[in-house]
Amino acid sequence: MQWNWEKLQGLFRMKARFAMTGAVATTVDYVIYLVLVSRFFSPVVSNIISYSCGMVINFLLQKRFVFELRGSPYRAFLLSLMVSMGGMALSTGIIYGLTQMEFFTRHQYITKLCATGVVFFYNFYLKRFVFERRFI
Repeated sequence: MQWNWEKLQGLFRMKARFAMTGAVATTVDYVIYLVLVSRFFSPVVSNIISYSCGMVINFLLQKRFVFELRGSPYRAFLLSLMVSMGGMALSTGIIYGLTQMEFFTRHQYITKLCATGVVFFYNFYLKRFVFERRFI
């Protein structure tokens, strides 16, 4: 029973580090998104640009502080990029769907928050597999 408790604590600490590095990347993503959507582009285009910036920052931080890299960094980056592209597609689809409703069109910070919440879990488990070749 002790071993399972330690494993659970380790997973919790890893998720906390993942959340902290994600918070940094998400802050960059949010700031860029809100600036772009308020002045330059549609929500979908703004999300693609801002998510891409956050994606690169997130990879670098996760590689350094969250996951234990097993295998080639080049391979991990390419697989992480593929996972992130899936996350970007999911996030963009959520934003597109929500902005069909007037409330979400007027409150882009809530729209982006909803998309980010869903994508957090998608990213954690798939990126853990990319870096450490395991889900749990």
